[in-house]
Amino acid sequence: MTSPGTTGAAASRGATRAALAILAVAQFLLALDYSIVYIALPSVGDEFGLTESSVQWVVSGYAVFFAGFLIVGGRASDRFGPRNLYVAAMLLFGVASLAGGLASDTAVLLIARGAQGIAAAMLQPAVIALINTSFEAGPARNRALSVWGTVGASGLAAGVMAGGLLTTVSWRWVFLINLPIAVLCVLGAPRLLPKSTAVPRRGTTLNVPNGVLCTGTVLTAALGLTQASGQGWSHWSTLAGLGTAAVLLAVFVVRERASRRPLVDPAIRRTRSLLVGCGSTALYMASVGNMFFVVTLLLQELRGYGPLSAGLAFLPMAVAITVANSVAARLVDALGVRLTLTLAFLADAAGLLLIAVQVGGDGYVTHLLPGLLVTGFAHGVTYVVMFIAGTADVEDRNQGVAGAMMTTAQYMSGALGIAVLVLVLGTDPGQDDFGRAFVATAVAALLGAALAWFGLARTSAARTGRDAAEEADAVAASPEGGRLS
Repeated sequence: MTSPGTTGAAASRGATRAALAILAVAQFLLALDYSIVYIALPSVGDEFGLTESSVQWVVSGYAVFFAGFLIVGGRASDRFGPRNLYVAAMLLFGVASLAGGLASDTAVLLIARGAQGIAAAMLQPAVIALINTSFEAGPARNRALSVWGTVGASGLAAGVMAGGLLTTVSWRWVFLINLPIAVLCVLGAPRLLPKSTAVPRRGTTLNVPNGVLCTGTVLTAALGLTQASGQGWSHWSTLAGLGTAAVLLAVFVVRERASRRPLVDPAIRRTRSLLVGCGSTALYMASVGNMFFVVTLLLQELRGYGPLSAGLAFLPMAVAITVANSVAARLVDALGVRLTLTLAFLADAAGLLLIAVQVGGDGYVTHLLPGLLVTGFAHGVTYVVMFIAGTADVEDRNQGVAGAMMTTAQYMSGALGIAVLVLVLGTDPGQDDFGRAFVATAVAALLGAALAWFGLARTSAARTGRDAAEEADAVAASPEGGRLS
């Protein structure tokens, strides 16, 4: 006969798993929506008559507003409660996806992408806060972040595959596919997400002006780089965009330092592991994160792949990412965060350089697949471990803002990185241009390896493998592996 204590523990574990499942689905949606439009870009450009330098805004429009409003989203999570924000943001995401799928012109499409970005900026901090306050710091949280990371990193790869399949019908389905997922998340959240983590903090202010300044900085910088790719570095529109970005950044920094309630609490600004985590997410996105953009153009523009074939070409990489995500926490247990993240970035660079040197070959299996498999596995490990490293030393009350800071760095780098890659590729890219683009992403990965090795401490946040293993044994021996707070 089952004892009440055993039944209660099983129910608690079931509730924890259910909460993690719906949070992972939301993360999958966010990652999917960033990359799902890649293969649809040529079709969107043809329908609306957009140039290559302009069509990148279908991607960057999402990333820019996502990055710009993330810190505000973190504050909103603290103010209104992460579960409440989760539901509201998912509703907005669904409405924006519908608008994008029905868009009749470029303006409506870009507005819809911006709205998706804002919704994602509200949703992401809520998801991270719910995970990091539902699981104890250490192996229990590492395993939860591993599951979350598996879904998130796999979503980037799955996005390009799904985009290829859906674009064969119509590019509009890359937006409309979000609707059933959003509806399921909205309906499931009240039942599956823990109520006690949704207690609002009335003393928290949102500091929207600083959030707007942050968004404006990223937006104008990306606009300036986009104009540089088409008009040149000396054109007035390029100079105006970059100059405005510099002014907005200066005002933002001054306001943050003078504000009694800044967007980013001074205490977490001084958390070394978090700062290294932010740098790692930026360099991750500038390397393997943005390689999807370059590989998609390589396949479709240079190799002549159709949307379906280009999407399926990413399938082995997606499998490699999923396998890597599933073993990332074990690698941390064995090697520690510092060494694991350093080796992952080095493997990212090796895979990207492998693609760069073989970019002139026509064979998929011999000239592209090896690099995709290497970067896929390294990508999966990098994604999980950089979040473990960045949030390990942050208190629960600041997890929303800390997660927002890391994801802000990630998607700001994504938007600006794509603009730079457009410059490298030029208006009519050949194989040499693609080779230089892959080298540029490899350099970003090497910088990530250096940051991880020299930036992370040998202990504390970057725990040794023995410490992690001992803690994992203690958690396994306890009645529950996580907690709902």
